[in-house]
Amino acid sequence: MKLWLILLLSAALPLGLVAQNAQQQFPNAPSTTKYPPPPPTPPPPAPPAQTSSQSGTQQSAPATTNPQNNSGSSTSSTSGSSGGQSNEANTSKSNNTGNAGSAGAPTEVPDDTITTIRKRVDEVNVVFTVTDKREHFVKDLTENDFRVVDDNKPAQSIRSFSRQTNLPLRVGLLIDASNSVRDRFKFEQEAAIEFLNQIIRPKYDKAFVIGFDTTPEVTQDFTDSPEALSRGVRMLRAGGGTAMYDAIYFACRDKLMKEDNGVMATRRAIILLSDGEDNQSRVSREEAVEMAQRAEVIIYAISTNTSGLKLRGDKVLEHFAEQTGGKAFFPFKIEDVANAFTEISDELRSQYAIAYKPADFTADGKYRSIQIIADNKKYHVRARKGYYAPRQ
Repeated sequence: MKLWLILLLSAALPLGLVAQNAQQQFPNAPSTTKYPPPPPTPPPPAPPAQTSSQSGTQQSAPATTNPQNNSGSSTSSTSGSSGGQSNEANTSKSNNTGNAGSAGAPTEVPDDTITTIRKRVDEVNVVFTVTDKREHFVKDLTENDFRVVDDNKPAQSIRSFSRQTNLPLRVGLLIDASNSVRDRFKFEQEAAIEFLNQIIRPKYDKAFVIGFDTTPEVTQDFTDSPEALSRGVRMLRAGGGTAMYDAIYFACRDKLMKEDNGVMATRRAIILLSDGEDNQSRVSREEAVEMAQRAEVIIYAISTNTSGLKLRGDKVLEHFAEQTGGKAFFPFKIEDVANAFTEISDELRSQYAIAYKPADFTADGKYRSIQIIADNKKYHVRARKGYYAPRQ
């Protein structure tokens, strides 16, 4: 009997030790009974998009599609409901960054991460010149004196019309410095300097100077200083091949298109002195024309051909001018170069600007033609021949 009790006590002793150890490992904290924690504060009311992870997921779908929908809108009605749309966009942004997983905690979105709702306004801006049969500028016409045809269809509406006599100028002076223009290079430099002195108004207009032979070289970047521009012109030295198309392409894409970056309304123009012959460019003639149209640049060309005949290069200069709304000049006498500069100066102060909404516009990146027609048949309108629609 004693042996049985000893065996029973030996078996019960380990169980008691285990229970004691378990009690020691998980003690009751006195604070849980003596000082109970305060009840949790209910979270502040949140918009429907943030009440639960499920609703946040449901709201994120329209937020991700808003930029595409708004980019196709041609009205300003989306701005009227921007408050609700921005909330959805912010909810989507917070969900994407992983903040939606913290239930009950409102997410604060810094100002620099607030989604901007973008919209595209289907509006085309065109600067144009009107002359009579004697090539005199006509400056007193109104919106009702013109018809606008876009892609062979009348424009849906005219948004604005004005006489652009005082708009800030952004001018690129491109001078051919190849061997083919060596004969009267010095005179053309001085005529260009005189032109810049007359046309550039300090603190208002800006210009730059590029000389090109085998490659374009910026001898003076954008400035409103006639003295600095004069130094840039005098730095040019004739010699080498001719890469005219490359120079036009570079001036439009890397200089004129980037200047002001659409912050303010300006008139962009290139004054091109060359014989029109190209034997070094990497881009084609039509690629250079396309870039000028995309940058909304008017090209005025002054031929340096001294043969007295209209050569192949002169036709190239005419093509650039016609496609961009400018004009080509052929001063066969050296004295006429200065007159050409004077006429360009007068034209830049005698233009119109019109903004219109095209009919059946599609953001497909394709080329669309432009025709601005004066009701009075005696008047001739010069404007760029077309533009490239933006891609959606």
